[in-house]
Amino acid sequence: MAASCPDPSRVAARDLDSASWVRRLSGQGAEREEATRELHAMLLRFARARVNARGAAFNVYGAEADDVAHEAAADALVAINAKLSTFRGESRFSTWAYKFVVLEVAHKLGRHYWRDGRPSLADAQWTALPDRFGLHPEAESEWRDLLAALRRAVETELTPHQRMLFVAIVLNQVPLDALVVRLDSNRNAIYKALFDARRKLRAVLVANGYLNPGERAAQ
Repeated sequence: MAASCPDPSRVAARDLDSASWVRRLSGQGAEREEATRELHAMLLRFARARVNARGAAFNVYGAEADDVAHEAAADALVAINAKLSTFRGESRFSTWAYKFVVLEVAHKLGRHYWRDGRPSLADAQWTALPDRFGLHPEAESEWRDLLAALRRAVETELTPHQRMLFVAIVLNQVPLDALVVRLDSNRNAIYKALFDARRKLRAVLVANGYLNPGERAAQ
């Protein structure tokens, strides 16, 4: 059964290529099948590029990366056909379609991250922080007190949720998309909570003389 779609004449007024996609995907028979094959090939190319660009952070390489790309392209195709009626031509059809791939790749990479027995989100890797921020051992006397103060502030000033996010992202370098999957949340909510946490930490460090007003706490 063909998906419902917006008025092709409206789309055509802005973008003939987009109108063609809409017309063919909402059609019947061989024309629709051919358009579906073409769209899947286009989505797969984009998914492969996306996975190859981001896969290293999730330890996804080679054949496994290609499997992720194929799954993302297939699921994006299903979602596009289901939501074809929502396309209004405000952007090119390809741009609109690629957004589905971005979401699918992010979700699949995020889900994959936790398959290899990752440590608990509460396990703070404080010992790795000096190396991560380029703090050299010979200058330890300059940053040791600052990091001790930062740790106290994390443990005493943040809410449990803020502390968990700060530890996961800043200390343990958990990819954001992995947290979205693990917490069943979304990027905006995590960004907001982490921003508030960093603002609290910076205020405490400034008030206690560990940072100047223009400096930033750990990123």
